[in-house]
Amino acid sequence: MSQRVSKPRIVMMTSCDQEQNIRRALSAGVKAFLAKRSHPQQIQEAVRRVAQGQSFLPPEIGLKLAESMSRSELTKRETQVLQYLALGRTNKEIGRALYIGEGTVKHHVKSILSKLNATGRGEAIAFAARRGLIHLEIV
Repeated sequence: MSQRVSKPRIVMMTSCDQEQNIRRALSAGVKAFLAKRSHPQQIQEAVRRVAQGQSFLPPEIGLKLAESMSRSELTKRETQVLQYLALGRTNKEIGRALYIGEGTVKHHVKSILSKLNATGRGEAIAFAARRGLIHLEIV
């Protein structure tokens, strides 16, 4: 007689509710994603729904995901360029580090600003850090 093994039903509570963390958790199989500051009734609802085999995302988490889906995602290369921008590197330095031309870096920067709807490099860096797309190192 074979036994059927069910998948674990995971409810995640965290203080890191950045878009990137939410996406990773859901991709890994998390069925409910809650912020630590969630109301007890919301936690109870999440546990009940997940126990019934459903998923649960509070409205504020769902809104973050919906907003992110309406924006174009950065490519891997754009994310690399953005990380170097956050380190204060010039286009020339970024080009050297990534083995691409300075013109190509400029193209990536323009694309990054457009996709993040940012008016400048600083705004793009701040926005990307808040979304968890890049990690700023405080020295």
